[in-house]
Amino acid sequence: MLVASVASSSFFSYSVAVDSRRSRSRSRMDVLRPPLIRIGGRVYRKNLIQEQPFPHEEEEEFCAGPGDCVDEPCDAFVVEETERGFQSRLEVPSPLYKYIIGKKGETKKRLETETRTSISIPKPGVEGEIVITGQQRSGVISARTRLEVLLDSFRRRQPFTHFLSLPLNQPAIQQSFLHFKEEVLHKCSKDHGVSSSLFQNPAKLHLTIGTLVLLNEQEIQRACDLLQQCKEDFVDQITGGQPLTVEVAGVEYMNDDPAMTDVLYAKVHMKDGSDRLQVLADQLVERFVASGLMLKEWDRVKLHATVMNTLFRKDPTEERNNTMPGKSSFKERESFNGQNILKLFENFHFGEVQLDSVRLSQRFSSDASGYYATSGQLCFS
Repeated sequence: MLVASVASSSFFSYSVAVDSRRSRSRSRMDVLRPPLIRIGGRVYRKNLIQEQPFPHEEEEEFCAGPGDCVDEPCDAFVVEETERGFQSRLEVPSPLYKYIIGKKGETKKRLETETRTSISIPKPGVEGEIVITGQQRSGVISARTRLEVLLDSFRRRQPFTHFLSLPLNQPAIQQSFLHFKEEVLHKCSKDHGVSSSLFQNPAKLHLTIGTLVLLNEQEIQRACDLLQQCKEDFVDQITGGQPLTVEVAGVEYMNDDPAMTDVLYAKVHMKDGSDRLQVLADQLVERFVASGLMLKEWDRVKLHATVMNTLFRKDPTEERNNTMPGKSSFKERESFNGQNILKLFENFHFGEVQLDSVRLSQRFSSDASGYYATSGQLCFS
């Protein structure tokens, strides 16, 4: 039964009682063209609601128990059957153990209780496998799935440790860069925020293809192996087994307002006018993302060589490489006015470079040349 009541200024009330048997016999036309009621200068549509009781049916509860496997990828990994039940092994870098254990072991205990499993974790600092065991296969699957979600979440929060780079630190480019720095400081030093501490170390000039979080030697080796596989699969075809000649010329800024610049970079393009460098960078990122070693951030790699960055701003007594990863915050950045720099050096020519390799570079490191320490590399020739 439906009772509708509408009150106007004259306390007019309207009530309708509809027999449920009669309501079930309404035609489709009645539903599409319901009666209209005019009250107080407004038009109301009277919708009749049909309710059909089902006294012999009860609402089914879909609450998965601790041992149930409802929506988890049960075939995404190996679960072995043993004499005592089931087990699954998971390779996890030792720096992530603490996130599985949790404060006073609470996270691990909760996972074990809710999935009715036992989770064995190697000692801190010791690389090895985490072993999940349980009497029910579904419980082991549930624990494994939850662990992977947990680990993925914490891995995403880690500061990157390595990056794929193309060095631009040839002597001629370094010399041009130092000339650029000298001219900027001579002509624009009075502009807000401009100082010598903003400039890149000339020995570390590079193009970044993508960043990685590699937490142990096994993951570093995986990245090195993948680089070599990329060489065989598509890099040789793109480069023709020869270095790529690129031109570094012109400057541009990252953000929307040149008066509040945080990053100023040099533009890079192939001397022959082709897009081979862009294709190479995009395909490398695509392959590393597919392997799980890199997170996809952009549709295309933005090829740029950072020349000024407010994150470089520091106390002159501090070594730049002593900066703790992940500790920089927005509050520590002081933007600079890049309007005059962009106007005066819009077409500054840094020079030509022969790119002959992609390197797996280690963040916050230096080799004998002053460039980032290299964990592995892919040579074009």
